[in-house]
Amino acid sequence: MNRTSRHPMRRILLAAVMLVALVGVFVVRLVDLQVVRAAELSEEAQGRRSTTVTVYGARGDVVDANGIVLADSVMRYDIAVSPKNAAAGPIVREEPDPADPAETTRVDVPLEQSAAELGAVLGLTGEQVQAIITQALAENPESDFAYVAKLVDTATYEKVKELDIPWVVPWEHPSRSYPNGAVAGNLLGFVRDDDGEPLAGVELSEDECLAGENGELSYLHSLEDWVQIPGTETIHTQARDGGTLHLAIDSDLQWMVQRIAEAQVQAVGADWATVTVMEAKTGRLLAVADVPTVDPNDPAATAEGDRGSRSFTAPFEPGSTFKAITAASVIDAGKADALSQIVAPYRYLPPNGANINDSFSHGDERLTLTGVLIESSNTGMSQFGERLSDQERYDRLLAFGLGERTEVGFPGEEPGDLHGGPEEWDNQTKYATMFGQGLTTTAVQLASAYQAIANGGVRMPVRLVDGCGDETVPLPSGTRVVSETAADQTSQMLERVYLEGWLADEWEIPGYRVAAKTGTAQVPDGNGGYLSGYLVSVSGFAPADDPEFVVSVSIMNPVKMNSSAASAPVFQQVMSQVLKKYRTVPSGAPAPELPATW
Repeated sequence: MNRTSRHPMRRILLAAVMLVALVGVFVVRLVDLQVVRAAELSEEAQGRRSTTVTVYGARGDVVDANGIVLADSVMRYDIAVSPKNAAAGPIVREEPDPADPAETTRVDVPLEQSAAELGAVLGLTGEQVQAIITQALAENPESDFAYVAKLVDTATYEKVKELDIPWVVPWEHPSRSYPNGAVAGNLLGFVRDDDGEPLAGVELSEDECLAGENGELSYLHSLEDWVQIPGTETIHTQARDGGTLHLAIDSDLQWMVQRIAEAQVQAVGADWATVTVMEAKTGRLLAVADVPTVDPNDPAATAEGDRGSRSFTAPFEPGSTFKAITAASVIDAGKADALSQIVAPYRYLPPNGANINDSFSHGDERLTLTGVLIESSNTGMSQFGERLSDQERYDRLLAFGLGERTEVGFPGEEPGDLHGGPEEWDNQTKYATMFGQGLTTTAVQLASAYQAIANGGVRMPVRLVDGCGDETVPLPSGTRVVSETAADQTSQMLERVYLEGWLADEWEIPGYRVAAKTGTAQVPDGNGGYLSGYLVSVSGFAPADDPEFVVSVSIMNPVKMNSSAASAPVFQQVMSQVLKKYRTVPSGAPAPELPATW
């Protein structure tokens, strides 16, 4: 006989209650997960599966006056790993089945093998790769990111990708490259490899133009193998590339000038040399060569003292090249002209007690101002220079751009030293500053002063940068330093120096009228004394009848030829190259005759 439960409803009700309770638990849990704690849990999951990375903004290019790239950004790659995923266990690969090559089989690849494969590509041992992973996990057991290598090239990047190790991820990282090597390296400067921080040259001074802005993005990845999930990328900050910096420099001319200067430095056993080429009518720098110079691709290979530009950073006593500035100032003040006469003794003892002498012994010479420049007479120039007050001369030196940094604003640029000005000039300095001693200038400052004379007495701001991006900086009008008459007479006198001076055969440039002056000077040691060697120089411009280019040469301590004869061939070769390159029209008439004596 069948037995029927005496309390079927009770059991049904009990089951229903239990079911409702169970459902209630799930509902409560669901509400907790999807409503109450939804944001918290979503953020936690996002954190475990999300990776935030930097998107690098490329640094802008540096180009020369013709658009030739001197510095650019090339793509390099940083190789990173996920330490926690690397240590989670072996990775699985599909490999040919040894029993049937037509088929594949899944094999486990342990960390030791993966690390060794990665290390072999990156130039590391497997143990070194594992040590990076171990150290990262020791610092943070949940470490999801550690660098194994930075700034590897594209070929290495491709080999890393071919390994197909899921916990290895390469990141793009723009890096700096200088395609022309050491050409204009002294001007370009360089950046730090690991973070692109500008350290020297226009890379530093023009960083506002060149610097890009990094961005940031994040994406979700799988928990198992750290593979990016497609479509999950989110850009938080957009990266921005830097602007293109346009230099006035002509890289072809720069290369040639560096070669000429380097050859002469070796030939005469000099310590270093600088050569500046400037447009006479604009003040634009077409070439600024320093020897030795730096290859920005490997600055560490160059001695620290040779990594900058001495043309801007190494002031020196200009010596007799400075006499042209004194002559122009005296003429402009109406105190003399090219034919004014004096008697120049070997030694001149002015009333204030100073003691001035020429570089070689001679009897009294009856010289015009032109003759003073040709003979490079200190005693003669002192007699003309004293016709101006100290304050008048000082003010004119400032107007020529001396004693102050140029408009270029080059890193480490020195202003030169006018010996503090008239208030600090002693009796000897008062006269020494008339013929280029007792004060210092830089090579670029001296070129700028000659530019003013060549440009009819109007000094143009020195210009190394023409613009950034699509913006071109307009040329300013310039500042008149001396009258056109004073500039023209000084130019004509410098032509006679070129034609009649002791180096006339060394620097001849057929077909062109040239105005130039030599100098030989001691170099301050920074401690109130002088270095043992001399700095020999030449500054001048051509064609003198319609000046287009200024060239200034300085050579430090040419032990095999310790005179201006060491610098004259460089001036001749560089000026010849400049006139030829720019197809300058030859001079149509000879230089004016000016008597040197009376």
